[in-house]
Amino acid sequence: MNAFTSSNNNSHSEDCLTLNVWSKKADNYTLKPVLVHFHGGRWTSGTTNTPFYQGANFAYAEDIVVITATYRMNVFGFPGIPGKQSNLGLLDQRKALEWVRDNIQAFGGDPSRIVMSGQSCGGAAADFWAYSYRDDPVVAGLISHSGTADSFPANSPELSTQHWEELTSLMGCNSGDVLGCMKRQSATALLAASGKIKPPTTSSAARTQPAFQPTVDNITVFSDYGLLARAGRFAHLPYLAGHNHNEAGFYKISAWAKGSTLPESEWQAFNKETFTCPTDDAVMARIRAGVPAWRFSYFADWNNTRLYPTSGAYHGVELNMIFGNSQAVTNISESTHQVKLRRRMQHAWAAFVADPHHGLEKLGWPRFSLTGTTLIALGEENKPGARFVDPGLYNVGCWNDTA
Repeated sequence: MNAFTSSNNNSHSEDCLTLNVWSKKADNYTLKPVLVHFHGGRWTSGTTNTPFYQGANFAYAEDIVVITATYRMNVFGFPGIPGKQSNLGLLDQRKALEWVRDNIQAFGGDPSRIVMSGQSCGGAAADFWAYSYRDDPVVAGLISHSGTADSFPANSPELSTQHWEELTSLMGCNSGDVLGCMKRQSATALLAASGKIKPPTTSSAARTQPAFQPTVDNITVFSDYGLLARAGRFAHLPYLAGHNHNEAGFYKISAWAKGSTLPESEWQAFNKETFTCPTDDAVMARIRAGVPAWRFSYFADWNNTRLYPTSGAYHGVELNMIFGNSQAVTNISESTHQVKLRRRMQHAWAAFVADPHHGLEKLGWPRFSLTGTTLIALGEENKPGARFVDPGLYNVGCWNDTA
């Protein structure tokens, strides 16, 4: 379990704006498609400096360029300073993708074929992107793993201001040159104090939110994505999105550590409210606008990715199949079916990166629809194939429920 619960490497540094590039040596001058992935961590933690996100396996297996990029988080990325830009972490992502666009050809990458990917809050950021940069998206497609624009409620400007003022008071910087005083504080002290700020009230004890996270500014983060989606006011980029069958299997660990024992019904409601329904909404927004979109659900539970006996397909586990590092992280060999499913998923993801409009169709993967068998089920019963099923099997209670 430690191999994956510690894979986010929660060390902190102010020298954090870096990116990693993996590219197989080219045999010719053909430029390669590019995947840029942003990690999760619920806006407060996470890094690319971990074997979990090592991109060589994926890059070499599919001959694409794989990039992982960091961005500022917690109070450094989302400070909530009145009158200032609050969503610095999201602007970091923009700068990273602009850098990739301007420089990736030197690494053998094609600047016209960049796909932005993210997991958890990184997946939400990929969905945010379509609404923030509809006139200049830089990228050719988007991938959201276990996170969309409505998965994790953003702070109101008033709440972010309240959190900032509480923090400045704790730091003794609540009068005079407030910002100057805060800038003189150490990162360690700021992090320690930020942890004392009461987080937002949520709909469920399972759905905890941090105090310092994205703020609605109607520029990088909007107040009503449903309204914008219905109006088609987003970049019409091909979209691949999905989640795992038991996302809560990961979140239960932190709940247990705090002595919380929520009923299983509450965890299932958390899965639906945070992942199933928002993912369905995000994909359907594209379909209604005539944009190619695919939706997947991951089910597999392998010996070398299992956190505990009933963890199942928990939050983040499918990334082992994309980056392909579970054996290296755990020193436990992959099963034959696991290898086959990993290669199938890597090939599919690479096909989308190479050709976001038609790559998955060429593999026989159907565009999503609420009618028919269009939900792509991966790793059911640890089988290595993809099965196309009726989304109504899992959408009961969602806005787009057809059951």
